[in-house]
Amino acid sequence: MNSLIYKLVLCVFLLVSINMSVSAQFTTCKDGTAPDGTPCVNTIITAVPFLRIIPDARSGAMGDVGISITPDANAMHFNASKLAFAEEDFSLSATYTPWLQALGLKDVYLAYLSTYKRIDKLQTAGVSIRYFSLGSIEFTDENGGALGSDRPNEFEIAGAYARKLSDRLSAGLTLKYVYSKLANGQTTNGNVISPGNAFAADVSMSYNKPMTIADRKAVYNFGLAITNIGTKISYTKSVNKDFIPTNLGLGNSLEVNLDDYNSITLAVDINKLLVPTPSTEDLDGNGVPDYKEDVSVVSGMLSSFGDADTAGEELNELMYSVGLEYWYDKQFAVRLGHYNEHRTKGNRKFFTVGLGLKYSIFGLNFSYLVPTTNQRNPLDNTLRFSLLFDFGNTSGKDAPKDL
Repeated sequence: MNSLIYKLVLCVFLLVSINMSVSAQFTTCKDGTAPDGTPCVNTIITAVPFLRIIPDARSGAMGDVGISITPDANAMHFNASKLAFAEEDFSLSATYTPWLQALGLKDVYLAYLSTYKRIDKLQTAGVSIRYFSLGSIEFTDENGGALGSDRPNEFEIAGAYARKLSDRLSAGLTLKYVYSKLANGQTTNGNVISPGNAFAADVSMSYNKPMTIADRKAVYNFGLAITNIGTKISYTKSVNKDFIPTNLGLGNSLEVNLDDYNSITLAVDINKLLVPTPSTEDLDGNGVPDYKEDVSVVSGMLSSFGDADTAGEELNELMYSVGLEYWYDKQFAVRLGHYNEHRTKGNRKFFTVGLGLKYSIFGLNFSYLVPTTNQRNPLDNTLRFSLLFDFGNTSGKDAPKDL
């Protein structure tokens, strides 16, 4: 199958997922169980999912952990409060992530540029730009007639402020503007599709505690971040709008200096979407998940902790990331990790590996994703990389520098 056909399939997927204009198919379930006795697949779907794509090759090599690991410019995505503890006075990072390469697509990618600048010993400011290109797509009508071509794309612009509240504790606030143009000018069920816009914010905090383990220096780090708290988004004039991927993340990591040349970090992240679980039944017969009609953003966040059919299903909505990072002489790093999502909530499961190099102010990271299920991942067997430039060490810490 050639790349053009894949792009058409991708386009159909995008049109089907736009707003509430397309009827959904529901499997009648009772207490989380389908008629054949198997657990109901009830994946939480949001608009602009590109906001949750990990843009950093370092974290991408560690099973997508990033909430509590030592900060660099890419902390903007995970937990901006970490920037208050950054070692460098100024840092810049650029990441390129090919997308759907396993399907032969060459013009679908995510680009991410982030930077921060220390204001003083207590305050740090950061800025990031995320751009997701869906390549060139030829649109056709139901009879195969040409409707023209377009280059769908999405982007996010974010600004962050982080401040130390004490020697060990910091807080951060990030404000965002989100733009999504998927099928501009096309129509679906008589509705003209236009670009979607949303505004969002992240709130975060970080805590670190130096300690000694077996006579070796170590640091425990904890992070909490609620990201993408924002307005719903729509691509038509329909009154029904879609949630954006608001997410709660908790991260723990432990860094241990084994000796003067070797150090190791173990990190664990747990994430949960703060979006209502879709109903597995179309209760009012309108082909739309019922919560999307009258639940506000705040109500949706609060109800997301207990709106699944069963307590077990609620726990299944947790996503787990585990990552390991080894540094030699603060110049060469080896990384690996694992990501796990329940099979009824998306079934993303994969291992990741990667390398990091650091020389003077310049850093380079690579990551590679190895799938462990038959479910396709857009990053299957894809190599992605990040460049990092650090300017001016201001902390004087002995902890290993991170890419």
